[in-house]
Amino acid sequence: MKASSKAVKFAAARPLVVTIGLGALVSIGACTAPAADENAEVAIDPAANASVERGRQIVLHHGCGDCHGGFANPDSPIWMAGVMGPLQEFAVPLDFMNPSFAYPLDESDPSYFVTRPRNITPDDETGIGRFTERQIFNSLRYGLRPEETPDVEISSTVPGEGNFPPVPRYLAPPMPWTAFRHMPDQDLWDIAAYLKRGVRPVSNEVLESEGPPDFWASFYADPMVGFGSYPAPPFPTEKETRTP
Repeated sequence: MKASSKAVKFAAARPLVVTIGLGALVSIGACTAPAADENAEVAIDPAANASVERGRQIVLHHGCGDCHGGFANPDSPIWMAGVMGPLQEFAVPLDFMNPSFAYPLDESDPSYFVTRPRNITPDDETGIGRFTERQIFNSLRYGLRPEETPDVEISSTVPGEGNFPPVPRYLAPPMPWTAFRHMPDQDLWDIAAYLKRGVRPVSNEVLESEGPPDFWASFYADPMVGFGSYPAPPFPTEKETRTP
């Protein structure tokens, strides 16, 4: 962006102010609404902006673009836009412990489900724009599809208790929410902030992932799969050791 079109000023005891256009600054006060024209100031909350930028770093570090689009390039036209073609789809075998399947996918083969990384840009119609940051947080913490998680604080992982849905509907593999859920609260809030406020919306309708009738509930509860619980068991477990 050219310096002549956006001036950034820092001042003590007032928010960071970005002036768009070449017009004069418009004073921002507690009771003053910004002018509704192209020269209007936009007040930016530094703390909120920092959260968005931290979320961006986490999204990059955790390879979210590898599945959702754009790989590690946030300048990609398909950044976080979800499946654009069959090469981005995943075949998840019914027999998870014996994952033998052919590629390319044969959709008539009943031995596996096809799952598709969704559009996680803030597009209201095809992305996650209609969901709140709390719903996105709950989705990452508890693995619930964002449309299936309430917009309230969840305090339990037991269905029907502590605002946890009585019939949970989970995110489809290979979304690694079972690892994401152990991240600190602030990290998950930062991811939600970035996806809602730091990514441009892209209109891209992604077909629903397939799945068993319980929407993966039995899959994630299967002790043979071994995803573990939240919170994680205290350290050290029987398979860990404490350094002398």
